[in-house]
Amino acid sequence: MSSEIEQSSPSVEMYNRQANGPVTILCEHASHHIPEQYHDLGMDYAHRYSHAVWDIGARAVALKLSEMLHAPLVASRVSRLVYDCNRPPEAASAMPQRVEIIDVPGNHKLTASQRLARVEAVYRPFCEAVTSVLVEREAHDIPTVLITIHSFTPNFHGQVRAVEIGILHDADQRMADALLAQSHLLPHRTIQRNAPYGPEDGVTHSLKLHGNDNGLANVMIEIRNDLLATPEGEDTMARELLQLILPALETLGFEPSPQEGKQDA
Repeated sequence: MSSEIEQSSPSVEMYNRQANGPVTILCEHASHHIPEQYHDLGMDYAHRYSHAVWDIGARAVALKLSEMLHAPLVASRVSRLVYDCNRPPEAASAMPQRVEIIDVPGNHKLTASQRLARVEAVYRPFCEAVTSVLVEREAHDIPTVLITIHSFTPNFHGQVRAVEIGILHDADQRMADALLAQSHLLPHRTIQRNAPYGPEDGVTHSLKLHGNDNGLANVMIEIRNDLLATPEGEDTMARELLQLILPALETLGFEPSPQEGKQDA
């Protein structure tokens, strides 16, 4: 890839920051890194790199889309178990004690000061990085659609999930509608609205905070992580998503940048 990753803080990375395509990408669950002071949160090693710890494959897809869409990317460098940047500080799920059957001992009985320390170390820098990108783009009159990239496990509490690509939205469904209208372009994929979960599950915090509150069209794209098990799978998914995103942007009246849609990422 041609652009450099900028580590704006120990907990946040930014990529393609000066890109001027009409999309800004977020990846809140990009990393499985747990800083040393948290002692792996006391987790069983068997679960240390599982879907509970991060969104497998999401960062790779987000980086590829950043290149192909000529879009800035803001990604967390810390596991969502330390702090989930897609949750507000008051949410219990911001620092979950348990994920499905996986216990997280290091998140048990956290004091108010311990929770605040994680908010300041992980969540605030992430939000500030997103805000800085959006403010810069507004200052340069660059229209923006916000897209967050996530992945999910094929099985949850013993239930098999048939959906392969979830298109999630909160109150603003402009981009979700535009993407779903293009789903016929991927006839081999099972694509659904607000699946395998939706706003009632508390997963649209970033969309509301960084999208809705700034008047930006926004959407969360969820990818079933068995489709991202290899670099080839990640590349295939990024290219397939591009097939949906480009015409969706056109539907909403966004002009592509000169580099948008290039296929060498």
